[in-house]
Amino acid sequence: MLKGIPAALTPDLLWALSAMGHGDTLAVVDANYPAYALHSRVLPLAGVDITDAVAAIGAVVPVDTAVEPAVFAMAPDGEPGAAIESHAAVAAVLSGTEGRAVTIGPVERSDFYELAKKAFAVVLTGETRSYACFVITKGVVQTPAVPR
Repeated sequence: MLKGIPAALTPDLLWALSAMGHGDTLAVVDANYPAYALHSRVLPLAGVDITDAVAAIGAVVPVDTAVEPAVFAMAPDGEPGAAIESHAAVAAVLSGTEGRAVTIGPVERSDFYELAKKAFAVVLTGETRSYACFVITKGVVQTPAVPR
């Protein structure tokens, strides 16, 4: 355990989050997503739902401000505007961790797979709700100026 680090963040996940650079993406997906078939760097968070996983990640990783949207969510094929509860929940969590409104862009399922394949890593949660899959673009950590 580390002081100030959310308990859901495993050592391997902390490494991946730290190793990612500005503009790298992280897929955070539900338990139905074929993570091991599509990715070589899978970081399991068994038993952790999507909102808790994103809240833990958002506590240490900034969402990019250089691109809009910087977060994408899986939507059903043919229904990119479908209202999916987990999308609103994750938007609220990220808006809270960022201290600003975070927009989530919908991506149809088949296109989402292609987008997620480019991610630095995939976090496989225990989430059982359908279409609770996200790609988050890492931003820049802003450090306060230190007087000289």
